[in-house]
Amino acid sequence: MSFVKVMIHAVWGTKKREPLLTDGARQKIIQHIKESAKAKQIYIDTINGHYDHLHCLFGLNADMSISKVMQLIKGESAFWVNKEKIIKTKFEWADEYFAVSVSESMIDKVREYINNQEEHHKNNFCSGI
Repeated sequence: MSFVKVMIHAVWGTKKREPLLTDGARQKIIQHIKESAKAKQIYIDTINGHYDHLHCLFGLNADMSISKVMQLIKGESAFWVNKEKIIKTKFEWADEYFAVSVSESMIDKVREYINNQEEHHKNNFCSGI
């Protein structure tokens, strides 16, 4: 049996970076992404975000590419948000995303960065990644 341990930090935003991820909606979407990913055998270590984007630290297994994981997470969650009417307007993620591998020595720093998104954006006066 193969052993693969590759951690990926991915970031993706709402279409046109619209600030649609209010605190309540964002938490529902994050919870749904966690549940859906688990059902698809995608290990999500940490996920959080701000009004117009999400950060996710996930494990890449031997059977999936980054693009496949992103397709499953983004596509399924956008479909669910619209089906459940979590956001009043039609919801879409932007097509693009950022993804980078994370070394074991940096995992805790990436987790801290992801978990402190609200503070990060408050201190940096920005809405970007």
